Amino acid sequence: MPKASELKRGSVVDINGMPYVVKKIESRSPSSRGAQTIYKIRFNNAQTGQKLDESCKADDMFTSVDLIKRKVQYLYQDGDAFTFMDIEDYSQHTMNREELEESLDYLVDGMEGIYALIIDDRILGIEIPQVVELEIVETAPAIKGASATSRTKPAKLTTGLEVQVPEYIETGEVIKINTDNGKFMSRA
Repeated sequence: MPKASELKRGSVVDINGMPYVVKKIESRSPSSRGAQTIYKIRFNNAQTGQKLDESCKADDMFTSVDLIKRKVQYLYQDGDAFTFMDIEDYSQHTMNREELEESLDYLVDGMEGIYALIIDDRILGIEIPQVVELEIVETAPAIKGASATSRTKPAKLTTGLEVQVPEYIETGEVIKINTDNGKFMSRA
C-alpha cells in the first residue's frame, strides 16, 4: 500500500473500488512549524477517463491495483489514435489523444523505454522515461561567447514542445528533457 509521498506519475491506485491513474503531482510545503507537506494529485479514472483532484498528506495510504507492466515501443499516430507495440509478443495497443494528454509532447516515432499499464488486456496508460532526447527544429542563432550562464532562449522541438535552452544551443542539436517538469537538462 503506497503512501501519497511515494506515488509517481503513471501509478495506478484503487479509489472507491475503481482504478485511477496518477496524472499529475504537486507538492507544497507550508512554512509554518509542524505543518505537513500537502500533495495535490490529479487522478484519471482508468475506465471512464473522469478526472479527480485530491489533496493528501504525505502519510495518507492508497491501495495499489494489480496490473501488468509491459515494455512497449511507440509506432505511429493515425488521427487521434496512437499505436504502441508490445516488445515481447508484438501485439499492438491503441490509445487516444485524451488518454495520453501530458505524454504527447515527448513521443517520437520508434521511441522505446515506454511501459504500458495493462489491466484485463486493456491498456490504461503509459509510463514514459524520466529523460527523453529530442531534436531542436527551431531556435534563435547561437550567440558567440555565450557560456553556460543562466540566460536562456525558447527552442521548438520535433514534437512541437517549446522549452527554454541556454543561449549556446543551436538548431539541429539533440537535447535531453526531463519529462516530469518539461525542462532542459543537457545536450545529448
